[in-house]
Amino acid sequence: MNEDTADSLLKGAPDTRDYFAEMYVAGVLADAGWDVYFPRRDRGFDMIISRPLEASTVIRPVQVKGKYATDGKTNKAAYGYVGKLSAFHDEMILAIPYFTSESAAAPLMIAWMPRGELRPHSRGWKCQPARFLDGAPTPRPGYNHFFGNPGLMRFEVATGISIL
Repeated sequence: MNEDTADSLLKGAPDTRDYFAEMYVAGVLADAGWDVYFPRRDRGFDMIISRPLEASTVIRPVQVKGKYATDGKTNKAAYGYVGKLSAFHDEMILAIPYFTSESAAAPLMIAWMPRGELRPHSRGWKCQPARFLDGAPTPRPGYNHFFGNPGLMRFEVATGISIL
């Protein structure tokens, strides 16, 4: 494929890489031992995850909202997702992968946020577990437990359906 062909294929592509963020999060979840299921039509949750736990199965719906900082991004005391969400569930996960212009191949970190951390906002909902300082996102004080493996492990509690 020559450069002109590649450029023509990218015309009309979105400025953000939402699908890439969803697939990256799905890969992290699969690596952590979750089974990942994608809806036939995306009308709400980006994926449903499950994993066996003792005599039951943990099931969680997941929405992914990537954050894509550019070179000109200024410092922010609170940084995360603000906007509309297409579906809600008490056991849902809002996964927020944080990218920068230098980390476009993989997010610097992922916040794994429970439904209880979503707050109403004039533009829909907000969930801002990070801050943006000196060109990079970092967890806000008091929010470290929502990031990385510790954040994801919080969802491995016994809720779901019994498998008899």
